Amino acid sequence: MIIKQIHLSNTAKDKLARLKGKTGIQNWNVLCRWALCLSLQEGTVPADIEINSDSNVEMSWFTFAGEYHEIYEALIKQWCIDNSLGTDNDVLAKYFKLHLERGIGYLSGTNFIRDIKDLLDLSLSEGKNERLS
Repeated sequence: MIIKQIHLSNTAKDKLARLKGKTGIQNWNVLCRWALCLSLQEGTVPADIEINSDSNVEMSWFTFAGEYHEIYEALIKQWCIDNSLGTDNDVLAKYFKLHLERGIGYLSGTNFIRDIKDLLDLSLSEGKNERLS
């Protein structure tokens, strides 16, 4: 397990609330999974910024990852290995949080995601999606 509890920032909470309204997806964890994968797909190291975990939205690692917790953990570990960052717990937790925050920003930072169809189209696109740039 990378992290026991995930605490979102108020900024991330607000962005996810808008995405919930646009997509009809009502669970924070589902949108967070999309966000994590989108950020990992980017292929670059997220900016090392301080993330204020100041919202009232929190979830356990198992709520976030569900039955696929081992896959999400493996994705983060492999990304850290590929970027020569190591795989100790602090590094994994740090880059998980940075990717999650960046991915939420990507999903909400464009007008591309107007409904759930746009989210599905994003998952079906090959490689990086230029519409998010």
